[in-house]
Amino acid sequence: MSYCANSTPSHSMKTQLQTKTRLHKLALVAVKSTLIAVKSTLITVKSTLITIRTTLFAARTALLARVIILLAGAMTSSWVFAATFELPPKESRIVGRIQQHEVAAGETLAIIAKQYDIGFLSLMAANKGVDPFLPAEGYVLSIPSRLILPDTPRKGIVINLAELRLYYFEPEKNQVHVFPVGIGRVGRDTPEMITKISQKRPNPTWTPPNSIRKEYLEKGIELPRVVPAGPENPLGEYALRLAYGAGDYLIHGTNKDFGIGLRVSSGCIRMEPKDIEWLFEQVSRGEQVTIIDEPIKVSLEPDRSVFVEAHEPLTRSDGSKKLLQIPVELKWWLEDADLPNSKAKAVIFAQNGVPVEIAPPVIEF
Repeated sequence: MSYCANSTPSHSMKTQLQTKTRLHKLALVAVKSTLIAVKSTLITVKSTLITIRTTLFAARTALLARVIILLAGAMTSSWVFAATFELPPKESRIVGRIQQHEVAAGETLAIIAKQYDIGFLSLMAANKGVDPFLPAEGYVLSIPSRLILPDTPRKGIVINLAELRLYYFEPEKNQVHVFPVGIGRVGRDTPEMITKISQKRPNPTWTPPNSIRKEYLEKGIELPRVVPAGPENPLGEYALRLAYGAGDYLIHGTNKDFGIGLRVSSGCIRMEPKDIEWLFEQVSRGEQVTIIDEPIKVSLEPDRSVFVEAHEPLTRSDGSKKLLQIPVELKWWLEDADLPNSKAKAVIFAQNGVPVEIAPPVIEF
């Protein structure tokens, strides 16, 4: 016996069920539309926050750059002009000494680097963990003014890309002059080469290559075919053209107050205005220019002590970096002297850009 009068739903019941189903579907569609709208709003909010953050960062950078320019202008009279060292005997490659600098109120690492005519990244590497924009007042910095000469002939201009330094071995004098330089950014790498100076140009004009014009056009900036000499010219007041390739690479000055000791150029070598002015007057057409990439430098001194200087390797165009290892010659020497390689490994790992003694002098009786 069934308690249901009829197991088949009536027409009115079917209509009610269909109406409820449609209402449920409409409700689900409304909820889904609301969720999409909320998601879209969140994306808009996120984009707005990113824009605000980018704007604030740009404003902070611009303000800091302005502060650097103003403070640097006030400190011009105290700047050190280059670093000049007497050349050691050929058996030795160590020159200079480490200096110290106590941070004054308002100083940044960029200002201090300019004061000592050293690279910004070099100063950061020698003082890891120090805020480059807000170093603590009274903190004592190490100035990386002791170094190992590159493993090249002591002739003409030598540029070591890895340490962002230019060495000029002055003819007829037993001296080397060392300058910080800016080099090609990632994707616009400065090539290694052995070449010579093919042209000296005071007050140079700049003819932007098509590749650079295209790059600027993508940013909405149309460069003129030729930029005349003057304050708007990025080459500064002096340029030395290199004979390498089609002659596209220069050693030149700059019209900017920031960028020396960094990877910022389109491939050329950039120098401080006062540095390129001095170098321009010293060098001659035909003088040799050697550009190397030597992140690890080793010096076996006459007293048999061994020093290692390691720099952070340059980032390649694909984003990778050279893996630094103990040079084979140094490994052989340590094995022959029955010395551990742990100190050498530690120096190479630290990459602080200053010479470190890894083997003491040998005292002979």
